[in-house]
Amino acid sequence: MHATRRGLLWGAAASLLALPARAEDWPNRPIRLVVPFAAGGAADSAARAITPAMGQRLGQSIVVENRTGASGSVGGAAVAQAAPDGYTLLWDASSHLVNPALMKGLPFDYARFTSVSLVVTFPGVLAVKQDFPARSVAEFVALAKAKPGTISVGTQGNATAGHIGLLQFCRRAGIEVIHAPYRGGAEAARDLAAGSIDAVFITTVSAGPIVDSGRARFLAATTLARIPSRPDVPTLAESGYPGFDSNEWAALFGPYDLPPPITARLHQALAAALAEEGVKQRLAQIGAVPVGSAPAEFARFVREGREQMATLVREAGIRLD
Repeated sequence: MHATRRGLLWGAAASLLALPARAEDWPNRPIRLVVPFAAGGAADSAARAITPAMGQRLGQSIVVENRTGASGSVGGAAVAQAAPDGYTLLWDASSHLVNPALMKGLPFDYARFTSVSLVVTFPGVLAVKQDFPARSVAEFVALAKAKPGTISVGTQGNATAGHIGLLQFCRRAGIEVIHAPYRGGAEAARDLAAGSIDAVFITTVSAGPIVDSGRARFLAATTLARIPSRPDVPTLAESGYPGFDSNEWAALFGPYDLPPPITARLHQALAAALAEEGVKQRLAQIGAVPVGSAPAEFARFVREGREQMATLVREAGIRLD
């Protein structure tokens, strides 16, 4: 009996001691980074701006794989099923906090992913197609009240920051619009440029190019303060909705039970990549603000954010379209 107990204890101790050793050997092959949103959107653009430098720090390439669908839960499911060996990672956004409150019967548990870091944040905007009659937020609201349920507004998908922000704005403004969820902000922007929808509630990363090319117009920033790269765009907060603040973000997660030594190495490589001037410049070009929070800090952010979103969804009666 004692020999058996000693054997179990030695086995457990050996497993714990082996984790750092395995982490030192990791990685010895390319790493797959699942981005559950469309190529060209905010989250995807940030991932592709950062991962080359991060891969150099780790000594292996990081391959971005777009697995879209179901508000990011398709990609989430792929990583939830992955082995906790550090070779399959998840690059997720705010839907990571919202999905558990909105989507019932998910085949995996968002709370079990390993939090690595909040990597970047993205300022959001309300933009309209070029020939849309409203030239300001006040005119947009007046038109929506005059013709309730007729203005179509695209977001980067159900349960995203854009979707939740749009719902919050509509509640405060007392308006009803048609929500058009896409598989990423880039797709929503393309349809806005084509005139297929009236407006978008997405990030500057996605909306900026079509505005710069004259195919759409900004009405407002959804951030509390004006966006440094778009200083002429007024905020919703200064357009009659004080305190309004809605931002998207991108973050790095590991699968369930990722060993702490591998989590630490990932964060170290990420922090080093974010400190590189070239990476800073690429992020600035797409309007992303680097953060790079530590795993423990980010885990707390995720835990508190999930609770806040659950409360918001319940109190506001928010449902998926």
